This record gives sequence, structure tokens and C-alpha cells, in this order.
Amino acid sequence: MENVKKFRSKKGRERTTNIIVYVILIVISIVWLFPFFYLVMQSFRCETAGTPSTQYFFPKKWGFDAYEKLFTDTSILNFPKWYLNTLIISVVVTIVQTVIVLATSYALSRMRFKMRKPLMNLMLILGMFPGFMSMTAVYFILKEFGLTQNLFGLILVYVASSAMGYYICKGFFDTIPKSLDEAALIDGANRQKVFLKIILPLSKPIVIYTILTSFIGPWGEYMFSSLMMMGSDTNSYTVAVGLRLMLQREQIGGWFTAFCAGAVVVSIPITILFLFLQRYYVEGVTGGAVKG
Repeated sequence: MENVKKFRSKKGRERTTNIIVYVILIVISIVWLFPFFYLVMQSFRCETAGTPSTQYFFPKKWGFDAYEKLFTDTSILNFPKWYLNTLIISVVVTIVQTVIVLATSYALSRMRFKMRKPLMNLMLILGMFPGFMSMTAVYFILKEFGLTQNLFGLILVYVASSAMGYYICKGFFDTIPKSLDEAALIDGANRQKVFLKIILPLSKPIVIYTILTSFIGPWGEYMFSSLMMMGSDTNSYTVAVGLRLMLQREQIGGWFTAFCAGAVVVSIPITILFLFLQRYYVEGVTGGAVKG
């Protein structure tokens, strides 16, 4: 009987602990989701008082006026052009950065060459410095070559340090037995065929992970894009800089609901990608952590 009482007491304490944990998680989730819920509500507000100073939360009149304005009123703020610019930059950066990261990671994982470890240590140390520390220098260097205020200069900034993101991908390649490479090399395959025909088909999770992270970076980046795109040429802006422009004092009164609609539209591609590729994303992270 005494053992039964102890068991019931232990189960009761565990149940109470679980309830407390669930309550804390629910509160954190509400706090985390509230800004997104607020943006969605504001994006469907039709009344002209749709500004941050509105005293009521839920719209009195619902509709798609903000979304319509976002894509049709391009005389002052050209959101479709900004969206296209961001899409072009993100796609190009994703392709180039994925190729560089995968190739660098494979070389560091499989090949042994002089200065390999010092090179890895150097990239690790450089990666510890915040990127904004070099923004001013990068801006003036690009300015000397006439690469400011255009998409190519911004793409160059994003892909320049791609090889430094090899950590997780290399860790994943380390988990693939090297005997597969050796057997293929004995059969006459070269390094390129081994990489393309053997390693990559076995590395779908880390390839998807690399694609996702490469796409997300430039899609919502603001610091570098605002510095590179400063000037009167608003047609070269990305969505991050353009949406910030809607919140300026002279624009916020008429564009706040459109800003909320733009934030919702910008989040859609990333949400869809994560929903469909979440399993590969998680496998890429956990798989690469085995032998980092």
C-alpha cells in the first residue's frame, strides 16, 4: 500500500508539472503569435483609420482593399517591382550559394590537403564577426566599381561569403561512409562523378536544408539591402526596404494597412516552403549534427 501511495504521489506531481509546462508553452505561443495575428487583422481593415494609433483591434469593415492597393497603386511605392527584385535576388543567390556550400563542404569532408585545418579555423573565426561591421567598407568598395544601387552588387554581397556556411553540410557528409567514395574511385569514377552520382543522392535532407537557408537569407534581409539600395532609385529596392518605406511619417497614414498586407504576402512563400520541406529541413539539421 505504501508503494502504491508513493507511485500515485509521483504520478500526481508529474501531472502537475506537465500542466504547468503546457500552460507556460501556451502563454509563450500566444505572445509569439500575437504580432502575426495583428498584422493579418490589420491587412483586412478597410476603414481609413487603419493606422497603428487605432483604438480598436478587430476591423469594423473587412475587405481586400489593402491588398488591392499594394499591387495596383504603384505610382509612389511600387511593391510588385520590389517583390520581383527580391525574388530574382533570392533565386540567384540560392542557386549560387547552394553550389558553393555543397562543393566546399564535400571538399573539406573528403579531401585532405595542406592548410585544410587552418582554412577551416580561419573561416570559423571570421564567421564570429557580425556582418554589419564590414558594411561601410563593402559599400565604398562596391561604389568604386559602380555596383551600388543595383541588383548585381547586392547578389555579390550575399554570395561572397557562401563557403563559410559549410559547418552543418560538412557534418552531414562526414556521416556518409567514405568506403562508398573509395569503391567508386576504384571502379574508375572521378571526384565529380562521386559527388554528383553518389553523395548528393544520399544527401537530399542537407541539400534541401541548404536551399532553404540560402533562400531565406536574402528574402527578408534588411541591413545590407538598405545600405546598398540607398538613393532615389526606388525601383531597385527589395521588399524589406520597401515595406520600411511605407512606415515613414509621410507614408504611414495611407499605407499602414498596405504594409500589413505586404508583410503577409512576403511571408507566404517561406511558409509554403517550410510546410512542404519541413521533414527534410529537420533531417538536415539532425543528420549533420552526428559528426559535426
